[in-house]
Amino acid sequence: MSRKYFGTDGVRGPYGGPVINEGFAARLGFAAARWVGRPGRVVVGRDTRASGSALEAAVMRGLRAAGADPVSLGVLPTPAVARAVRMEGAVLGVVITASHNPADDNGIKFFGPGGVKLTDADELAIEQQLPADIPGTAPSGAVEPAAANAAEPYIAAARQLLPTQALRGWRIVLDTANGATCGTTPVVLRALGAEVVGLGDAPDGRNINAGVGSEHPAPLAARVLAEQARIGIAHDGDGDRCVLCDERGVVLDGDEILTILATHALAQRRLVRDTLVITVQSNLGVDAAITAAGGRVVRTNVGDRYVVAGMLAAGATLGGESSGHIICSEISPTGDGLVAALRVIQVMLETRRPLSELRQSLRKFPQITAALPVREKKPLETLPRLGAAIRSLEAELGTRGRVLVRYSGTEAKLRFLVEGPTDEIVTAGLNRLKAAAGADGLF
Repeated sequence: MSRKYFGTDGVRGPYGGPVINEGFAARLGFAAARWVGRPGRVVVGRDTRASGSALEAAVMRGLRAAGADPVSLGVLPTPAVARAVRMEGAVLGVVITASHNPADDNGIKFFGPGGVKLTDADELAIEQQLPADIPGTAPSGAVEPAAANAAEPYIAAARQLLPTQALRGWRIVLDTANGATCGTTPVVLRALGAEVVGLGDAPDGRNINAGVGSEHPAPLAARVLAEQARIGIAHDGDGDRCVLCDERGVVLDGDEILTILATHALAQRRLVRDTLVITVQSNLGVDAAITAAGGRVVRTNVGDRYVVAGMLAAGATLGGESSGHIICSEISPTGDGLVAALRVIQVMLETRRPLSELRQSLRKFPQITAALPVREKKPLETLPRLGAAIRSLEAELGTRGRVLVRYSGTEAKLRFLVEGPTDEIVTAGLNRLKAAAGADGLF
C-alpha cells in the first residue's frame, strides 16, 4: 500500500488547500501521537512562514488530544529540532515547514526517537491512524508560547565545532533565506570571530526563499565578490541545506561539498568505512573522485532520509545530496546546513587552501537537469513514448553517462537528469525526453 499524503520529506502543499490546513494538521498530529503509542514529550518547531503559527497550534492540539505532551520550540531550524529530540529524549519531533518551497506552501515533517526521520512504513502507519475528525480542534488562531531560549543548545553545540575565534579576520557573506536560520547561523559565525555580511535576514512571513537562499545563489555570489569575502554560505528556509560560494564568486553545490569533505577525510584516514553515501541524483564525477582517493560510494534513492538509511546500512557517517542536504551523522542525525558549512571551513583552516582550490577535487561529468509541472503523476511505466525515449538514450550513452527521470516527492513536477560526455549530447538528450513526456500528455 502506498502513502497518500507523505512525500519524500513529510507532507507538503499550498497553505489553505485540501491537505495543508488547520483541520488536517490537527488530525495528523493526533495520528502521529497514536502511532507513537505511548505518552511523552513532543518537540515542535517551525520556519518563518506566516501560516506556521496556526499550523503549529493545530498540530499541538491534535497531539494533546491523543495524550502527548507537546512543547513549542518556536522558530527553529529543522536540524535544531532533530537535535532537541535526541538530546531531550522526546518521543517525537515535528517541524512545520515547506523547506525551500515558496511562502504560500507549508508542510509537516516528523522525527522519531533519536532525531531520525521516519521511514516510509512509519509514515504509512501514521496515515492509517488518521481520524475523520477530532472534537474541539476547530481553528482558534491561538499562537503557542515558545520555550525560552530554545535555540541556545544548538548554537552552543555548533560553536564547539571550531576553535575559539577560529574565524577572526574572516569576512563571510551569509544568506539565511529569510528563514529559520536567521537567529542561529549568524550568531554562531560571529561568536567564532567572523565578520558576517547578511542577505535574506529580514523575514516577514511572506519572503522566505523569495529570490534568496540556496535555491537562488546568484545574489550570494555577487555579494561575495563585492565584499571580497572569503566564503559565501546560503541556507534554505528551514536550514537543512547548504550551498557555498568561493572567493571568486563560483557557487558550489552539495556534490562539491561532499567531495571536499570526503576526500579530505580520506587523506586524513578519518572517513568512517572509507564510504560516502549519495543519491542517484549526484554527478558521476563524485564516484570518480572518491574512488581515486581510495574510498567507495554508495548510492540511494533521492531524499535525505534515504541517505541516512543508506549510511546506517553501510556504517558510514558522511552522506548527502547534490541539493545541499549534507549529513555528518557523528554530529547531527539529519541534514544540517550550518554543520556542513563549518565542516568545509574546517578543511579550509586545516589545509590553508581557499575554497576555489578545494573545489577542484571534483571534476563533474556534463549534466543537465529540468523540472516541469505535470497535470497528474501518471505512473512512468504507463507512458510508452517516454519509456522508449529513456531506453534509447540509455543505450546510446552506455557507460559514458546516465539518465534519471522521476516525479518530485514534494511537488507536482517531473524531474529529468541526463549526464554524458559532452554538453551538446546531454542537452539534445534532455530535449528528446521532454518531447516524449509531452507526447504522452503529461504537460
